[in-house]
Amino acid sequence: MPYDLDAFCHDCRDALKADTGPGGREAVRRNLERLLAEKSFLDQHVLAMEPGRHTLYEDPELGFVVLSHVNTKASKSPPHDHGASWAVYGQATEHTDMTEWRRTTGDGPGPAEIEVARQYRLDPGHAGTYDIRAIHSIDYPDGARFVRVTGTDLDRVPRLKFNLKTHEAEVIESVTTGPG
Repeated sequence: MPYDLDAFCHDCRDALKADTGPGGREAVRRNLERLLAEKSFLDQHVLAMEPGRHTLYEDPELGFVVLSHVNTKASKSPPHDHGASWAVYGQATEHTDMTEWRRTTGDGPGPAEIEVARQYRLDPGHAGTYDIRAIHSIDYPDGARFVRVTGTDLDRVPRLKFNLKTHEAEVIESVTTGPG
């Protein structure tokens, strides 16, 4: 029996109710990799979608959100976090180069020094987890598409964007982290 969006959301809800910490998020990551292996899911919710960000599901009880990102042009985000939310990115087409950062000075908005902690590529079918306040940046080519699950609607939580030139962290509350 194929694994579909409804089954994925149900499994995520069960996993996050059973474990609100890293174990629940790891279950979401594993389930997302399973979902990304389903051609029918990709055809309907990723490949057939118009360019842009699409909300596929928002859980009314737990608040987690499943999004499809359809990118026509290459883009690179500045280092940023998702504030009080976690995120799981799952690659559908092309790839995304992920960089995880470690903050070495400062706390909150204002002066901030960060350094690269880890770099790797997410290829189709693979997913990565980014914990609450984990600083990361993404870099993808033309045509990259991915599915992202967040712990809450990111439009509702303040987040930080890090400027590597000025060594400042600033609060963002918009739909996207924008260009670096």
